[in-house]
Amino acid sequence: MRKLTYGMNLSLDGYVAAPGDNLDWGAPSDELFQWWSDRVAATDLALYGRKLWERMSSHWPTADEQPGATPATIEYARRWRDMPKAVFSSTIDKVDWNTRLVTGDAVAEIARLRAEDGGPMDIVGPTLAGAAMRAGLIDEYVLVTVPVLLGGGRPFFGALDSWVNLDLVETRTFPGGVLLTRYETRR
Repeated sequence: MRKLTYGMNLSLDGYVAAPGDNLDWGAPSDELFQWWSDRVAATDLALYGRKLWERMSSHWPTADEQPGATPATIEYARRWRDMPKAVFSSTIDKVDWNTRLVTGDAVAEIARLRAEDGGPMDIVGPTLAGAAMRAGLIDEYVLVTVPVLLGGGRPFFGALDSWVNLDLVETRTFPGGVLLTRYETRR
């Protein structure tokens, strides 16, 4: 069985995006950017919701070709393109860059993928992750908390039908007061 992890940068008050889907508040330090890049390199399959997929796919496929691209950006762009991805959406009809489109029942497909043999999967995007949380499919949560209060926006956690008990397995600090906390679901 594969391990399914949900992780994103979030504000101290729990939002992954400010109103208007603004992400300007969460620019990572070089050290944190490298941590995320290494995570992408270790991910066997990334599961995306449509909104985050559209944002990522509008930038990363050609980010390494942009003037002034740093070695870290070049490496991340290559890793992102190479990483197998699935996008869950009923409103788009085409995906690219080592990606397949899933238009059916997201929870059933995530459960099927999780039950397969293979390496770790990451789920990104709070709406898709919320459906997987409610179905009890998330094995690990990675919260990269940026010390900013947004006061609103898109929350990391959505409504749940029941409690999810977690065990803390790692904490780490990054420059700028950013705190990584990693929790495993207690089963």
